[in-house]
Amino acid sequence: MDWFYAIIYGIVEGITEFLPISSTGHLIVAGNLMGVPWPKEIKDTFEVVIQGGAILAVLAYYWRDFAQQARVIGRDQPTQRLWLGVVVACIPAVVLGLLFADTIKANLFRPSVVAWALIVGGVLMWLIESRKTTPVVHEIKNIGVGRSFLIGAVQCLAILWPGFSRSASSILGGMLMGLDRPTATKFSFYLGIPTLGGAALIDFIKSRDLLAQIGIVNVVLGAAVSFGVAYLAIGWLLRFVSSNNFKGFAVYRVVVGVLILLLVASGRLTNGGL
Repeated sequence: MDWFYAIIYGIVEGITEFLPISSTGHLIVAGNLMGVPWPKEIKDTFEVVIQGGAILAVLAYYWRDFAQQARVIGRDQPTQRLWLGVVVACIPAVVLGLLFADTIKANLFRPSVVAWALIVGGVLMWLIESRKTTPVVHEIKNIGVGRSFLIGAVQCLAILWPGFSRSASSILGGMLMGLDRPTATKFSFYLGIPTLGGAALIDFIKSRDLLAQIGIVNVVLGAAVSFGVAYLAIGWLLRFVSSNNFKGFAVYRVVVGVLILLLVASGRLTNGGL
């Protein structure tokens, strides 16, 4: 059954990684509901590693943009500022990840923690979408290094609180910094490349012996499924945000969060609750 779990994990990861609803949270709950018999440390590591497939989907989706930027980055200042901003935005997450990642995985990868993160994030999403403000940044190359760093700092909510969602925190952070929805969403994709790609690579290197217990083939299978599904999800989300707000996702988060708490209370979901 390991291959079956790998496929389901890959589907869930691919759908949820770039939507503002928390891939980590959905993976934790999905694994719990399926009763995946892997030890907790293997499940937690697998959930992080297959994010690499979703990151490859971003590279594939934007490969023309990246190729063009690579050709001109040596002489084009807007492109230089864009990627300097991406690097600077990653610094808070990298520092907190190196300091607390193992502790957070050991203690906070639980359905009840996810539930509260979904609810709180959903409420914040609704409030931010309800503001009467006009975006001032409509192009990813105009974000600037200062705004990028602040967006990266907001992104750390997802590092410290599993279930909050990296994409939600970075998109909402972008909107708070004056980005319009499509620009904030695209920057979230860019920011995910070093943030999630680095985390997936580090976890794979550190825990490859653990992952070998369920078979590297299954790890590759989960990442491959994640890649295919994430590629489709990226295109859908970009079309969605061009003409819709995130209030529907806010409602979804609150509803799912409450449902998770009810399942924990009823004993259908294990791993404890807050």
